[in-house]
Amino acid sequence: MTKRNEIIDKKELSQEQSAELLTVLKDRFEKNMNRHKDIEWAKVQAKLDANTEKLWSLNEMERTGGEPDVVGYDKKKDEYTFCDCSVESPKGRRSVCYDHKALESRKKNKPENNAIDMAASMGIELLTEEQYRALQELENFDIKTSSWVQTPTDIRELGGALFCDRRYGHVFVYHNGAESYYATRGFRGSLMV
Repeated sequence: MTKRNEIIDKKELSQEQSAELLTVLKDRFEKNMNRHKDIEWAKVQAKLDANTEKLWSLNEMERTGGEPDVVGYDKKKDEYTFCDCSVESPKGRRSVCYDHKALESRKKNKPENNAIDMAASMGIELLTEEQYRALQELENFDIKTSSWVQTPTDIRELGGALFCDRRYGHVFVYHNGAESYYATRGFRGSLMV
């Protein structure tokens, strides 16, 4: 078994890997204070230290090119929201269709994976349209790419799925067949800690 497979099977990081990830997250946090005004890193780290299983998910977000960062705090739940803040849709999560049903429906040229199952295996959730729009309030994302977002059941039952991007200074929500996939479409995820 390779080291990578051991990490996936255990879904936990070594102390060295955790320390390395925390350094990356802290540096990104400090360089992008506009994303999380009035939030202190020490409090975020205390939450991470108390929920070490979440570090594995954050590492998966990082490993696949998501560049996770804190984008919010829910006072009622006492939870911080991490979200993929890479400028474009994460490179390691592109060329995927929407969900398993869509993947199975393809007769030819199937993609390697789908967004819903990938997110679940990483311990994260696809952004909702509302979360995607809130993220776009912080900075401009997906100028050249697009990202699948959670799709309402009634749309999905009819074979469609939603994705978003930013073009011409505006955030757009589009639809496509859930089985479609493109080299420039991936997905962004969120994680509550």
